[in-house]
Amino acid sequence: MPERETPAGAMDDVEAVTRAVLTASRLLVAVSARSLAAVVEERVTLPQFRMLVVLSTRGATKLVTLAELLRVAPSTAMRMVDRLIAAGLADRQPNPDSRRETLLRLTDEGRRIVEDVSARRRAEIAAIVERLRPAQRLALVEALAAFNEAGGEPLESASDDTEPHPLGWAMSEPVSRDG
Repeated sequence: MPERETPAGAMDDVEAVTRAVLTASRLLVAVSARSLAAVVEERVTLPQFRMLVVLSTRGATKLVTLAELLRVAPSTAMRMVDRLIAAGLADRQPNPDSRRETLLRLTDEGRRIVEDVSARRRAEIAAIVERLRPAQRLALVEALAAFNEAGGEPLESASDDTEPHPLGWAMSEPVSRDG
């Protein structure tokens, strides 16, 4: 891998850093999309996969809570749930604490999809990281830790645990348009 020069002033150039992060973001989205496509082909969309991950992380959840976590309207969440149920990836069950409510949960097949997609994504990212020199890996860990902290994203588990993380969609605050 060729050594890249750091342009003068790039250390303080917010635009240069923003471009680099956007490029890395495209790479990570591509890795995620390939991981999803390899496991589910056309069966599950990315928004539906987000729902599966939230259900995997939280367990049985009320529809209104699921909609809030995904930041979608309850009617949108209901349509997504209906499609996941039709695909055999989620199901409804009565809430043991309130007979008027229903809880949504993953089926075994839904859980397997989340685990398989997460494992493929982890493996592809690990393969990319392995191509970096040790000093580059250390610099990347430090830079990403600072970036994640600035964005309020909790750190990924350091263990080999493949338990999915809620992916940050529900955890971060919406971006203000006021600046």
